[in-house]
Amino acid sequence: MPHDSSHDAPAPAPHRVVVIVDENSNPFELGCATEVFGLRRPELGRDLYDFRLCSPEPRVLMRDGFFTLTGVAGMEAAEHADTLIVPNRPDVEVPRRPAVLDAVRRAHRRGARLVGLCSGAFTLAEAGVLDGRRATAHWQWAASFRARFPSVRLEEDVLFVDDGDILTAAGSAAALDLGLHIVRRDHGAETANSVSRRLVFAAHRDGGQRQFVERPVPEPPDESLAPVLAWAQERLDSPLTVSDLAARASVSPATLHRRFRAQVGTTPLAWLTGERVALACRLIERGERHLEVVARRSGLGSAAHLRRLMRRATGLTPSQYRNRFGPEAAGP
Repeated sequence: MPHDSSHDAPAPAPHRVVVIVDENSNPFELGCATEVFGLRRPELGRDLYDFRLCSPEPRVLMRDGFFTLTGVAGMEAAEHADTLIVPNRPDVEVPRRPAVLDAVRRAHRRGARLVGLCSGAFTLAEAGVLDGRRATAHWQWAASFRARFPSVRLEEDVLFVDDGDILTAAGSAAALDLGLHIVRRDHGAETANSVSRRLVFAAHRDGGQRQFVERPVPEPPDESLAPVLAWAQERLDSPLTVSDLAARASVSPATLHRRFRAQVGTTPLAWLTGERVALACRLIERGERHLEVVARRSGLGSAAHLRRLMRRATGLTPSQYRNRFGPEAAGP
């Protein structure tokens, strides 16, 4: 019997994510990148990424001298990155090292994906790769960023911006939001949900949500939206409206809208649509092939509506999403 050599083909190498760490870098965003891209995933049966740290110096003093980082690779590791996460730090007026900026430019020229977390947008802009592009940064540095880099289209009141091959996050917790967005983009909604569960973090906050939530801790009496959100998530296949959510919360639609803006950072309708699209993605990943069924079970109504919203949210048509993330596309 002839030998089938197709089974001998090696599995493709994991996508390589490299983080450049420079003097005075913020440890929180470094920790976020490590948690999302660097940990082993035994619960998935495979590792999602090949993760590396690199630095221009063998010893790196982190922000405010909290600790010194040693034992990481040199800058040559950045030359092999599929995704390069650039350094961020609080002293945004201090120029970045030429070696770091040159590594960013080379990565961009060869087609690597670039990611800036918090003040990392300054690194990308200083390297010249953000000219004419969309980006975001932490709100407290927005004025400084606009003054220094007027050619960049800064979106200062969003969690993160996905501009294709360059992605930026507003910093702190938004680094986790962007990290999960990248996992979702690379591996699908089910895998991103698995990573978020391990992080004990919200599975999906859209990048367009506001950076600053006006009232993160509700004052008595309890006005938390959590019960309403959980109730709605169990009924996404029903024809829920904003009025239905308001009635469940025993408030007027106007009050519900204000509470959503304050606690969730978006509108009730936008949240509901995002949850339905996420459910549609999961249904496709689990093998449902009939778009009318996916549309009905996710509450999106029709296949045409499903196609339009999925394309807007993921950049892919349902068939493209199935080819990329459906059961037939799953690795061993």
